[in-house]
Amino acid sequence: MHDKLFHSPVALTVGLGFKREIASLAEMHDFLTEWTTSRRGPLYRNAVQACDLAIPGYVTIEQARHALVEFAQAAGILWPDIEPVVGARAVARGYGGYAA
Repeated sequence: MHDKLFHSPVALTVGLGFKREIASLAEMHDFLTEWTTSRRGPLYRNAVQACDLAIPGYVTIEQARHALVEFAQAAGILWPDIEPVVGARAVARGYGGYAA
């Protein structure tokens, strides 16, 4: 399959909070094919159909991307626009591992 890229990737939450970016029709097809059978519904089928129709050019790549975003929102797997903040604090190391 000739790969067609999205204007910007779609970030999805997979596994235990890991992010997976879908940047093309081929990646979208692979992701949807791997999707759990028990969680497939109408928006899943719309995304699959949009992907299948975009490959030969019957719908635009961005229409397929939009169908993926709608499916991801409904499934609760769309990565948030704002990256989660990871707390970090500086640790001063002195004698014995304690701050001097």
